[in-house]
Amino acid sequence: MYLAVEFGTISGESLAQNVVAATLYFVVGALVLAAGFALVDLLTPGNLRTLVFVEYRPNAVAVASGMYAALALVVVSAIIASSNELAQGLVDAAVYGIVGVVLQGVALVVLEVLVPGRFRDLIEAERLHPSAIATAVVLLAVGGVNAAALS
Repeated sequence: MYLAVEFGTISGESLAQNVVAATLYFVVGALVLAAGFALVDLLTPGNLRTLVFVEYRPNAVAVASGMYAALALVVVSAIIASSNELAQGLVDAAVYGIVGVVLQGVALVVLEVLVPGRFRDLIEAERLHPSAIATAVVLLAVGGVNAAALS
């Protein structure tokens, strides 16, 4: 019995192009996530970075985490839906990602307007409040819809 395994050829050029493309898509994704962080920081009271990473405010953590997870869905979908041509694909991913950030921000504002009470007033609270969890889940749902709209 003879078993043959075909390994094919290895292309260093193709590998290098893929590494460059992956790195550039990562940079675009990181910039979109940073824009999302900045938007949430703008739309919530206090310094979000301090509230989350220094003061450990649970409501700030819940809302920020919901936004980050939602934006990650959007960024992944934006990259998958982008063009196969690298330059156009990077532009597509950046534009789709920024549109996703804006839509997430709109969702946060609409939620603030439509929901009784103001979850923003609870962002700095030391105890976890159910509205922060509900806000995070709504942001995830909106992120899922944004992601699906990109595909």
